[in-house]
Amino acid sequence: MYAAQIEAYRVAQKETLSGREIEALALTNAALKLRKCQVDWDSEDRDGKRLNALQINQRIWTILQGELAKEDNPLPTQLKKDLLTLSLVVDKRTFEVMAFPSPEKLDMLIRINLNIAAGLRGNPVE
Repeated sequence: MYAAQIEAYRVAQKETLSGREIEALALTNAALKLRKCQVDWDSEDRDGKRLNALQINQRIWTILQGELAKEDNPLPTQLKKDLLTLSLVVDKRTFEVMAFPSPEKLDMLIRINLNIAAGLRGNPVE
């Protein structure tokens, strides 16, 4: 019954969010999926959910890498370099978790996503 209203709200929300807000939302949602994997680590379907969460997070970071590498990206050069370096750390940890899964290895990915999302929203975590 409420599905149509919820979908209408989602569409309206997407249309009013800025690029930074969309990036922050995507990073936050990916962090929440990764956190859910940690919490449900012993569930029967954990492998599929973990792979899905890692692939979503990797896709987001691949998009960010592409945006950061564009010549017309308005961010300061050093910030772009730092974020690209951080994206390589994310890639390395992602592959590490895929190859040798353990719940504590997800902590770093979750923290990075949440901190970058907070910075995009203008309220960095201290």
